[in-house]
Amino acid sequence: MIITIHQPQYLPYIGFFHKLMLSDVCVILDDVEYSKNDFFNRNRIKTPQGWCWITVPVKAKMKQLIKDVEIDNSQNWGVKHWKAILANYEKAAFFNEYQEFFKDYYSESWETLVDLNLKSIEYIAKKLNLNVKFRKSSELGINSKKTQRLVDICKKLNAMSYIAGVGSKDYMDAELFRESGIKLLYQDFKHPVYEQRFGKFEELMSVIDLIFNNGKKSIEIIKNSGGVFQ
Repeated sequence: MIITIHQPQYLPYIGFFHKLMLSDVCVILDDVEYSKNDFFNRNRIKTPQGWCWITVPVKAKMKQLIKDVEIDNSQNWGVKHWKAILANYEKAAFFNEYQEFFKDYYSESWETLVDLNLKSIEYIAKKLNLNVKFRKSSELGINSKKTQRLVDICKKLNAMSYIAGVGSKDYMDAELFRESGIKLLYQDFKHPVYEQRFGKFEELMSVIDLIFNNGKKSIEIIKNSGGVFQ
């Protein structure tokens, strides 16, 4: 079994789903500290003027775990996000295929950020025909830190291989994986250029930019954007 472990992002970019495509199980790392100005509560969409952020307002406290971060529903953010998506993607070739889900998604009353994020991640993974199962780290009862925590999660789930982001080579203790008999693999992701609205191609958009513009072709686009290496 191959697993990856990832913090729950809001409407993640394509590389997130590329990693899911290579994995059997994705552990959502929801019991680590939330950090501001990251992708937990925001992401980028394409507009005629370039890209812009859409941001979910949260009531986060210092050293709060991601799983405990509440959404600030005093702000009418759901309506704003839905209007922004409609304004920029309603005329995209495959928008209608996903419209019903996202309309309901932004109409729902969400309490926690992790539930909001996981709902869209699971939906998009299903639409991409990814055979990946999701687990939350907070449900596994593991309290170790740093690389040891990743190893312990792999052991708990009887994983034979773990896929890490290539950037983690600089700080992760690969020896701990070798000692545990778990094969450590690194994601080799090259951002694809795909059909996109509004002129010059912008990379690192939310995955919704890909699926709204490319529909079922999105699966092959992601598949052809790389693999893994040791």
